[in-house]
Amino acid sequence: MNREDYLINKLSSSYIGDDGAIVGDKIYSMDAFFEGVHFKREWMSLTQIARKAMLVNISDAIAMSAKPIYALVTLSLPKDITKKDIDEILSSLYNTANEFGCEIIGGDTIAGERLDFTITIISHSDNPLTRKGLKEGDLLGYTGILGESKRDLNRLLDGKKVSPNSRFIEPILRDKFIELSRPYLSVGMDISDGLYCDTNKLLDYNRVGFEPLIDIDDSIGSSGEEYEMLIGFQSDKLDTILEIAKEIDLELTIFAKVQNNSRRFNCINHHN
Repeated sequence: MNREDYLINKLSSSYIGDDGAIVGDKIYSMDAFFEGVHFKREWMSLTQIARKAMLVNISDAIAMSAKPIYALVTLSLPKDITKKDIDEILSSLYNTANEFGCEIIGGDTIAGERLDFTITIISHSDNPLTRKGLKEGDLLGYTGILGESKRDLNRLLDGKKVSPNSRFIEPILRDKFIELSRPYLSVGMDISDGLYCDTNKLLDYNRVGFEPLIDIDDSIGSSGEEYEMLIGFQSDKLDTILEIAKEIDLELTIFAKVQNNSRRFNCINHHN
């Protein structure tokens, strides 16, 4: 068991288990985005860094079929960050939040050794999409094309350049697809730790296994920070969900069927 799972297992709140905590009709979620852990400043502009920090947090709301309404932002600012840099960071945070109708209502600022972001999102949903509810016979699918994020991270680690539109730099959130398909989905979560690891989380949470329907290359299954959607649904909803994806020109891959077994992907966890 890695340290993240160990820590989560030590917490006793009944709200833990999904991308966010459901309290009434509100959902509370928070992610950190730290220099040296999630990014290096030589890889991305401050605008790109701040935008991704906000996107990966809003992704949790989208994954639960919720509308982000408020954000709280804590910034750790190193000594070499200038007032002009702060203006660039804040502008990117505000612009990105505004795209999704989310208002930044406060937070905190501290002096630190690195440029670090910690963001809390408060969102609203009348019908949250959770990770619970997967049953034998259901189908598992994922949106978009996976693998680019890990590929480009490796390029950056090798000192190479990547496109500004790379999924590692600019995640795409599937809010439109989730909005349209929500009535037909049983479970869902965003793919942050890779398809293999996140599918295993979904299976563990529902105490089921799977049978593969297609072969998945490790470069696809182990690519983290994709922020595409992993979904599960009853097999009789397949045609409807495929039609929704087609209408919005979204690639959707059905890769497994849920079974009553203990089968899991060979997952290399990113939280070590």
